[in-house]
Amino acid sequence: MSAEQDRVQRTPALFAGVEPLEVFVELLAEIDTDTSSAEFYDRICEAICRLTTMRRAAIFMSDEKGSHVRAVGAHGTPRHPLAGLRPTLLDTPIAQRALLSDQVVVVSERIEQEVPAEYAELLGITTLVCTPLAAAGRSYGVICADRGGGRFELSDGERHLLWTLGKTAALVTTARIATRQQERSRRLGERLGLAREIHERVLQRLFGVSLALSAGQGLDAAEQERCRSELQAAIGDLRAALERPLAPMPAETQTTLADELERRRAVSAIPIEVRWQDGVELPAELEAPAQSFLAEALRNVAKHADASRIEVQLSGDSDTICLQVLNDGVRRNERGAGMGLRLAAFEALQQGGTVEFGELDRTGGWRARLVLPRAESDSG
Repeated sequence: MSAEQDRVQRTPALFAGVEPLEVFVELLAEIDTDTSSAEFYDRICEAICRLTTMRRAAIFMSDEKGSHVRAVGAHGTPRHPLAGLRPTLLDTPIAQRALLSDQVVVVSERIEQEVPAEYAELLGITTLVCTPLAAAGRSYGVICADRGGGRFELSDGERHLLWTLGKTAALVTTARIATRQQERSRRLGERLGLAREIHERVLQRLFGVSLALSAGQGLDAAEQERCRSELQAAIGDLRAALERPLAPMPAETQTTLADELERRRAVSAIPIEVRWQDGVELPAELEAPAQSFLAEALRNVAKHADASRIEVQLSGDSDTICLQVLNDGVRRNERGAGMGLRLAAFEALQQGGTVEFGELDRTGGWRARLVLPRAESDSG
């Protein structure tokens, strides 16, 4: 018996064992590593060839927008020639049938009508197996495989094995995509944290120095020393911000929004009126973003408005918490909210919330509004 025949006969036995599971557990273990997408999908193709009688395999997937399809991984054949192909469902009927029927499709006749001609010519395909890469209602693409050329028939056992491997590969792909999205979100949070620190500690100092220098009159010795000290402190703060580890720390506060409002009212040169809806409590996990937004909104009023009064409103329902800061002193020549409120808007997105700001048409005032979702446990 030849090695190939022995391999074909062993395929159903492999499905009954644990080897497929072990192989894909190895793949799952690589999700959190720095393995590139090409290397990752090459590994999936390699695993499919190890576990079945296939000698060559390639994965074709659509991009995030679903507008283009390309080869993302291959085994048994170079990936680079495949990378230039741009197949579609219209010119690849075999893939269309595999995805629509959620079944493994095998074609041995008229290959040139089932796949783009250049694909068939490139690999010298005689019999082609197309497995859907889909699971949990999400289709990512297909796995095309063969035995290196020549005609063959697929047994029911191997057909089912390929279908199962396609499902497993799709689940692994889902996990990888989710992990990458979480990593992008984490890095965005780090960048926002760095921008926030620079804004708070550096730009505020430079803003004060610029006001002093643009006053149109000479500075005495004490004022010059103060500007020099502020510039040195700004440089030190900037160096410290750029040198710190980019690892986000959980936001914690040593006070509550209610206490912070009382403190702000006591020190503010502009009267602050608080309207807190009866029965509304601010969940502990929303204290940090709410207090951060309040500080930015009040700072924005101080820098960009000539207000005679400020009104802070807190309201909510079973799903959301809404915090608004309103004032009556819009400067018509101002360009709008500062960088701080724009950073607050990005931070709110991280929490699943939104920040809105702009003029109030009826009164000529200005409003900054934060809406945050409650956790499911809080909403009952």
